[in-house]
Amino acid sequence: MTASERKTIYFIAGLPRSGSTLLANILAQHPRFYVTPTSGIVDMLVQVRNGWDTNDAFRAMDRPLSERIKADVLNAMLQAYFAHTDRPVCFDKNRYWAEFLEMGAALAGGRDNVKVLVTVRDLRDVLASFERLYRSTSAMGQLPQEAAMALKFKTALGRVQVFTDDAQPVGRAYNAIRDAVTRGWRDRMHFIDYDALTAKPAETMAGVYRFLGKEPYRHDFDHVEQVTFEDDSVYGFKDLHIIRQKVEPQPPQWPKVFDDAVFQSPVWKTVEGVAQFWKLYR
Repeated sequence: MTASERKTIYFIAGLPRSGSTLLANILAQHPRFYVTPTSGIVDMLVQVRNGWDTNDAFRAMDRPLSERIKADVLNAMLQAYFAHTDRPVCFDKNRYWAEFLEMGAALAGGRDNVKVLVTVRDLRDVLASFERLYRSTSAMGQLPQEAAMALKFKTALGRVQVFTDDAQPVGRAYNAIRDAVTRGWRDRMHFIDYDALTAKPAETMAGVYRFLGKEPYRHDFDHVEQVTFEDDSVYGFKDLHIIRQKVEPQPPQWPKVFDDAVFQSPVWKTVEGVAQFWKLYR
């Protein structure tokens, strides 16, 4: 692959249920941008990185040479993932990129080349969205979390506790974002508030283009065609990654989804305390 064929690759990370799929499909309107659905390439890169150092043949090599070849292989993997598209600017969407920005910098040619779009949303609405998905899915199916933690999943409060656990979607993504800031990546991260994106899409996308250093593009927010598709049954949910065609404000869901059985709990008080945590970093 020649230098002229190399893709410029940016990352999309953030909280679940915070508009990353919507953002991806808005970006996809740009004729030079290619966006992925939820991508597994970061998982593959991490597996190769970790496996490399446990392979006896690579361990027996000259160490600096082995490290150089490992970096070349990982870089080639990431570039090859986008070889099928002729669009020069690619966005890879995986909420856990925030955990691996050091590796991302090594593959991007340095820290200054790392740019991460981080979608965020009031954590109370993130949890309300998961609760609504549970209610729509549970009629005819069982979520993986329910199968693993059946008793705790019997109540709305229990489901809040499950989803905010460090090993579950909300807890892990929240921790990944906060730790990326702790590790010094704040200046390479651009937070995109779901409420701002849906209420003021033109203004919000203008901020995205400024962060990327790209010329603004006139998007059609009334007709966002969905071009990224995922089989949501793999994740155990129904309609997890389906977007509305028209970008418009969504009222807060949590006041109508939950009641005092949740609101008076210690775990909800903790959630309320960090519900809009990204505003601390402005």
